[in-house]
Amino acid sequence: MEEERRVSLVLCDGAGGLLGMLPTFTVHDPWWQEVKPVIEGARERFGADVIVLRILDVTSDGDRGGDVTYLAELTAEPAGELPLTEVEVEVEPDDPFRASWARPGGVRATIAWADEALAAIGRPRVGRAAQIKTWNLSSVLQLPTADGLVWCKTVPPFLVDEGSIIALVGAEEPTLVPPVLGSDAATRTVLLDDVAGEDQWNAPEELLGAMVEGLVRLQSRLADRVDDLLAAGLADWRRRPLVRLVEALVERADVRAQLRGEELRALDALVASLPVRAASLDACGIPETLVHGDFHPGNWRWDERSLVLLDWGDTGVGHPMLDMSSFQQYVPDEARARIRARWIDAWRGERPGSDPARAEVLAAPVSALRRAVIYQGFLDRIEASERRYHETDVRSWLLAALDEAAAGGRGGS
Repeated sequence: MEEERRVSLVLCDGAGGLLGMLPTFTVHDPWWQEVKPVIEGARERFGADVIVLRILDVTSDGDRGGDVTYLAELTAEPAGELPLTEVEVEVEPDDPFRASWARPGGVRATIAWADEALAAIGRPRVGRAAQIKTWNLSSVLQLPTADGLVWCKTVPPFLVDEGSIIALVGAEEPTLVPPVLGSDAATRTVLLDDVAGEDQWNAPEELLGAMVEGLVRLQSRLADRVDDLLAAGLADWRRRPLVRLVEALVERADVRAQLRGEELRALDALVASLPVRAASLDACGIPETLVHGDFHPGNWRWDERSLVLLDWGDTGVGHPMLDMSSFQQYVPDEARARIRARWIDAWRGERPGSDPARAEVLAAPVSALRRAVIYQGFLDRIEASERRYHETDVRSWLLAALDEAAAGGRGGS
């Protein structure tokens, strides 16, 4: 897989008028949504100050690297003439699913809101706002203040308002979530204080166990607050609603067309068994509660003292074991059985007499089916040029559900 991108920028003005295309240049970061190196490259090579709006075209063998063309908004008059050529790709003038930050002026409007919010708490911005990430699921900005960095994150309307759920979780476990400095539920925008430490993609086993136990403790405490969680706008993945969502997904002609005959027959049989499987899950004695929805080590930060869980926009309400399979796929093979055991022991401690080991087996295929539902939801609500991020995910997760069911739900654990 390529570890760099060859970037072309189509420039527009603040009203969306096309100005031309800059010469291609290379950035040594393969991830399409990471735009900070793209912006730095445009400034260093051409003296162009830009905000990246969205992807226009990609030629790549995978989900990163390759030749990537973006639309970018020119935000300041350059010192000299830019080496622009005629635009060589089609630029769709509008799309009803286009994110606010993917439109000219969208990011600047967010920065203006953030500046007002920071000024109101006596912590004004003291330097240039840096655009870190942009894609169909989020816009992430970094704002310098005299008291340290602040992160400004906006998500689309179909994700959870992170300000609301972080406040709810923070009331139970204040050290588990990032500090919220401001939020705007209408635009799904939050201002978060910087969290010290590093993302824990390569966390040691002891930290992985602490992550699991921290989540289980929180889920157990929130099990009697399901109504509050739903009132905060969380997705409803409880037994009956989730079965209906999966049934609707599997009935779609465009989804069925992605699978072969034997795969479809196995999938239909699995879906038909879901009501019985869900009832068996209930009998395991573990209550439906908060589901983080994107629970993996990379969403934790650790500073040698405390662990903080990030990215709450995918959160819902359902069986807590739905979080287990997504976490386990990032655990090293040699530690997976021990982490599974700690997860099971944590639930046994929280709910004596429960059967978390059987619940994990039963929930594994359901978890994969939920992921297929989520990714189809993304595809249905983002513009066409952004679908390349998720276009293979529905089939992949449906097949993963079949694998889990065939293996008894263990998924290699």
